[in-house]
Amino acid sequence: MTKALADRLAEAFAECLHKRVREDWGYGKTENLTTDDLIRERYRGIRPAAGYPACPDHTEKRILWDLMDVERRAGMKLTESCAMYPAEFRSGLYFAHSRSEVFRDRKIERDQVLDYHKRKGDGPCTWSAGWRRI
Repeated sequence: MTKALADRLAEAFAECLHKRVREDWGYGKTENLTTDDLIRERYRGIRPAAGYPACPDHTEKRILWDLMDVERRAGMKLTESCAMYPAEFRSGLYFAHSRSEVFRDRKIERDQVLDYHKRKGDGPCTWSAGWRRI
């Protein structure tokens, strides 16, 4: 029960931080959003995270972890498959551009996957959402 509560609180805090970022960056100061508006993401800006459809490749987290020295500074570790430990931690990227969007309804084609794989190299690939190495 404690882990489930910690997970829900982490999600709620991520939403709270996103609201604060929208206000601090100036484009959310006049937002008057209902709970339904928030659930439907009717705010400006996005906060995608590795492992979700907009960023399916978890291995990109390794680059960020190294750049920000996350393990030493925050005590967050990455498992071999790039899952965060403890699991109650959250990470994401903030994009404030008015035309930023999450690619929810667009299918990623095979040529895009092959091109990405070619640019990433031959290392292990731990993509979520049912992706497999091609």
